[in-house]
Amino acid sequence: MNAESSDNAPDLTAAGTFQHWTPVSLRFSDQDSMGHINNVAYAAYVEQSRVAFLNDFLRSQGGGAIDYILASVNIDYRREMHFPGTVDIGARFMRIGTKSITTAYGLFKDGENVATAGSANVFFDFQSGKTIPIPDDLKKILETESTKG
Repeated sequence: MNAESSDNAPDLTAAGTFQHWTPVSLRFSDQDSMGHINNVAYAAYVEQSRVAFLNDFLRSQGGGAIDYILASVNIDYRREMHFPGTVDIGARFMRIGTKSITTAYGLFKDGENVATAGSANVFFDFQSGKTIPIPDDLKKILETESTKG
């Protein structure tokens, strides 16, 4: 998911790469013993952005009843962050598969990129306990969205 992964990949360190934004307030309790924002807090910030991004998008497309589960998440830490302040997290679609979507994130504090991240979510039927294909109409919309940036 990092900026150097492919010549054609969007630059996740550039704010202009993202259209969806989630501001998250840094908490005093997010600091580690060295006074830096702890790596686990970065994961929570990405989670907050991911949930807001996917839920808002799916609801706006009539897919509110579709469930998904997190299959993987990765974070590349680029710079330290310190309390207080706000981290602004940009989100975008990267890849739309048969049953999964891959999303990417850029974390920015005071206009500076502090981390990039990526995740894969799998569409899931909780009653059967099995993965399910993305509905065709939603998949077409997701594929169109994934080319924006």
